[in-house]
Amino acid sequence: MKITEIAPDVFRISIYIPEMNLQFNHFLIRDEQPMLYHAGMKQLFPVLREAVSSLINPADIKWIGFSHFEVDECGALNEWLQIAPHAQPVCSEVGALVNMGDFSIRPAHAMAQDAILSTGKYRYRFIRTPHLPHGWDAGVLFEETNKTLLCSDLLHQNGDVKELTDSDILDLHSQSLLEFENGPLMGYTPYTKRTGSILNQLADLRPTTLATMHGSSFNGDCRQTLLDLDQVLREVWENIA
Repeated sequence: MKITEIAPDVFRISIYIPEMNLQFNHFLIRDEQPMLYHAGMKQLFPVLREAVSSLINPADIKWIGFSHFEVDECGALNEWLQIAPHAQPVCSEVGALVNMGDFSIRPAHAMAQDAILSTGKYRYRFIRTPHLPHGWDAGVLFEETNKTLLCSDLLHQNGDVKELTDSDILDLHSQSLLEFENGPLMGYTPYTKRTGSILNQLADLRPTTLATMHGSSFNGDCRQTLLDLDQVLREVWENIA
């Protein structure tokens, strides 16, 4: 487990699982209303709780955000809600409607396109990203002051990689996707008619840091990387067609 401050008050809590050759990254935003982005899997909850405890009192968590309904995004959501009495899940309107109403022990804060969530000093804008990288309910959060994009599974990289890099990550991302597409996890990132326009919308935000769920967070040319990602995804699908 490694804890790294990748942007002001944004702490990356990384747990590497060798059997999967994959990092699982969770982000703690330390503010007046603290937010944990990615609740993590149930089996990782004790380790993640210990990490969060080194940064804040877990009972003070107000928001628990995630992109889409998946065990590494929100599997331990209810465990966090039980130890943080004032916490509330944060997800898309679709996610609140089709998943959280039955799964969560507490109602979710459903976010529409361009809705703002304030944690105190920081404002997070919600952008819908259906089926990017996957999930009808998918979305991301963009912090408008320091321009950190909590981008979930976008730019996924296999391996126990650096905490934060400004080096090109698209080659490793492409290799990682091809490993998935040629194995039992095929279909990880579909390419749709909306993919390009969504990536352009994210690039227009001009983020300075990309906080990724799997792999290095990135603080290089984020805008160009997001624009180039469209071509990478196209090429991956052409190679598996």
